[in-house]
Amino acid sequence: MKKTLIIAEAGVNHNGDIKLAEKLIDVAAEAGVDYVKFQTFKANKLVTKNAKRAEYQDSNTNNNDSQFEMLKKLELSQDDHHHLIEYCKNKKVKFLSTGFDFDSVDFLYNIGVRLAKIPSGEITNLPYLRKIASLFPEVILSTGMADITEVKEAVEVLINGGVDKNKLTVLHCNTEYPTPMKDVNLKAMLHIKEEVEVNIGYSDHTLGVEVPVAAVTLGAEVIEKHFTLDRNMEGPDHRASLEPRELKLMVDSIRNIEKALSGSGIKEPSVSETKNKDIVRKSIVAIKPIQKGEAFTEENLGIKRPGNGISPMNWDRVIGQISNKDFNIDDVIVQ
Repeated sequence: MKKTLIIAEAGVNHNGDIKLAEKLIDVAAEAGVDYVKFQTFKANKLVTKNAKRAEYQDSNTNNNDSQFEMLKKLELSQDDHHHLIEYCKNKKVKFLSTGFDFDSVDFLYNIGVRLAKIPSGEITNLPYLRKIASLFPEVILSTGMADITEVKEAVEVLINGGVDKNKLTVLHCNTEYPTPMKDVNLKAMLHIKEEVEVNIGYSDHTLGVEVPVAAVTLGAEVIEKHFTLDRNMEGPDHRASLEPRELKLMVDSIRNIEKALSGSGIKEPSVSETKNKDIVRKSIVAIKPIQKGEAFTEENLGIKRPGNGISPMNWDRVIGQISNKDFNIDDVIVQ
C-alpha cells in the first residue's frame, strides 16, 4: 500500500509566538508526520476591517477583536518563515504553509516551497487558483463548504492552468470546528474520486482520531489534521485540534492500518499464524481403547486437539473403517 502523506496542521495555533511554533514542530516531528503546516498571510490582504468572525472563532476566543484584529496578531513574518524552515530541517520534518493572498503565495514559492495547499475558503477564488496553477508543480485542494460542481470547476481551473492531474490531490473536508460526526459524510471522499478522477484525501476537523484512520481504509492518500499543545489555550483553532499524545496516536494508527491493508488480498494463512495450525485445530482421536481389527464408531472416536492427525472433515470416511493397530484413549488416529 502507498504510504499515506500525513500533514500536521499547526496553522495559527502558535498564537503569534515563534517559540510556541518551535514547540509545535517538536511535537509534529516526535509524532512522525510528513509535514508540519503553518499559514502565511497578511491580514490586510486577507479580510476587510469590518469582516465578522466565524461562530467557532467567537466561542474559542475570549475577546472582542474583529477578524482582522484577530488575524493580525497571528501573522508570521518573513524572518519567522525562514527560521521555521531551518528548524523543521533540523527536526527532520518537512515544512509547509498555506498562502492566503497573492503576495504570500509568491513568497512561499520564492523561499522554495513547491507543494501548494489550497484552503477550503479559496476554492471559488478563480484568480487565486490560476496563480497557484502557474507556480506550483504539486497541489492539494481542500473542499470544505463546496459541492461537487464547485470541486469540478476548481479542478478544471488548476489543470487548465498547468497542474498535472497526477500531482493533484483533492481533500474531502467539512469546515466546522469541531465537525459533528453526523456531518462528516466521509463517503463523499469516494464521490470526489468517482466524479473528478483525482487522488483523494481527507482534511479532518472532528474531535478524535477515528475518522482520519477510517479515511485511510477508504483510500485517502493524504490526511491533514490540526494539532495544538493544549486545547485549552486561547485562540480560534485550539479546541478542534489534537493534543500531542493524540497526534502520535493518529499517526501510529494510520501506519498500522497501512500494514493491515498491505496483504495480498487473497484469503490464505499468513506466515505468522501457520505455526498455530496444529495447536488450535483438532484431529480424530480415540475416546475409548480400540483394538486392532475393531471398527471405528461414533462411540469410540472423538474430536480433540491437536490437529496433527486426521481432520474431522474426514469423519464420515473414517467411521466404519477397521483399525490397523491398537489405540489408547486420546491417541490420535493414524491409518
